[in-house]
Amino acid sequence: MPSTRDPAARHTAGAAAPPATGAGASPAPGAPARAPQVDLSLFYFAADSDETKSDRYGLLLDGARFADAHGFTAVWTPERHFHPFGGLYPNPSVTGAAVAVATERVAIRAGSVVAPLHHPLRIAEEWSVVDNLSDGRVGVSFASGWHAADFALRPEAYADRRALVLEHAQQVRRLWRGESITVRDGTGARRSVRVHPQPVQPELPVWITSAGHTETFRRAGAMGAGILTHLLGQDLDALARNIAEYRATSGGDGHVALMVHTFLGDDEEEVRELVREPLCRYLRDSLGLLLGSRLDGRRRIDPARLRPADVDFLVRRSFDRYFDHGGLLGTPAKAARVLERLRRIGVDEVACLIDFGLPADTVLTGLERLAGLCDRGARGER
Repeated sequence: MPSTRDPAARHTAGAAAPPATGAGASPAPGAPARAPQVDLSLFYFAADSDETKSDRYGLLLDGARFADAHGFTAVWTPERHFHPFGGLYPNPSVTGAAVAVATERVAIRAGSVVAPLHHPLRIAEEWSVVDNLSDGRVGVSFASGWHAADFALRPEAYADRRALVLEHAQQVRRLWRGESITVRDGTGARRSVRVHPQPVQPELPVWITSAGHTETFRRAGAMGAGILTHLLGQDLDALARNIAEYRATSGGDGHVALMVHTFLGDDEEEVRELVREPLCRYLRDSLGLLLGSRLDGRRRIDPARLRPADVDFLVRRSFDRYFDHGGLLGTPAKAARVLERLRRIGVDEVACLIDFGLPADTVLTGLERLAGLCDRGARGER
């Protein structure tokens, strides 16, 4: 049921709407607005795809089933190429299809499709299949791409990637609605084509991914898309300013989803020590990629030129920032306070990044506590 604050609300043609329960429920058109709350979803961006294990996607599917049964809004999977960090997810439509057949209610989203690497027809086709497999539960966040190595798939698109992401997102939207586009076939002839199979949802829920560049927030608002963002390139004060710009260009509507590292336990200091080593390792691995890319126009830094002591300092500082202020790390009570602060600055949904290196059984145990926050939100408790 659509909500003006949630572009990912499910649309179905002739199908019954999902039960209005859990963190992702939305009011019917014309109904009184629900009490403001922050929805919770799961986000995957595996720490090390080279880790030797027999069940690489077990946490994805077990977590998705848990989310489906406990009122979470969505499950997001990314697109990453040619590197162990995140490399478990080279194609979110494939992992999305797996989640689709393992679940019944939870939304299935790309976080994100690197749009300049693909033809819009291919994006629309793949996600239409997943929309059919899930009976109308998909959504796609489009990213411009942030690492040059990814563009080995399409090097000619790298220079114009920031313009292409918006262009491709709009083209995919039109194709999703059943419109045709004119292309050249293998003989050079021009022909009109459209997407098959026809998707279930008449409109594709769309986000634009931003690392914190204000202009990306503005452009997403102007085109009526949601925003998927994180705290790697911005603190909470900067995020609040960016959300204000987004709401100004979107007319006050839209949807902001924020990725944060997440693990909850009964004792804050025990959680701190439990997550310290895997999260620091995760941050160290991500640091090399982020510094080595020109993320949102920032100056490129060669990680190999940094002294080990400098890297250690950056990692320790990042860990303290995420644990104390920028994540759902600690106890449920602390997480509830963080969610309230995020709600106040305009975040609609927190995408909980859970696969940063803890053992799968430990992660799933933490989800039991996280689910309690979904229950509180559904009851309107603060």
